[in-house]
Amino acid sequence: MGGIGIWQLVIVLLIVFLLFGTKRLKGLGSDVGEAIQGFRKSMGGADDADTPSAQVQQPPLSAQVVQQQHADRQA
Repeated sequence: MGGIGIWQLVIVLLIVFLLFGTKRLKGLGSDVGEAIQGFRKSMGGADDADTPSAQVQQPPLSAQVVQQQHADRQA
């Protein structure tokens, strides 16, 4: 008797969408996500591989470099 049913949850979400609109909720969601990321970073949990700052991207090799490496391997 004390729990929230699925229909009550649907009604509450519908009212929230009607009051705030999808654009405002999208902005709010991104703000909350940034706040959570900042909190994790400050707590030292930024070791996730999902964060762009933790990923190291290497520049693509040019054709000359690839050919030189191939020639070095054959020699």
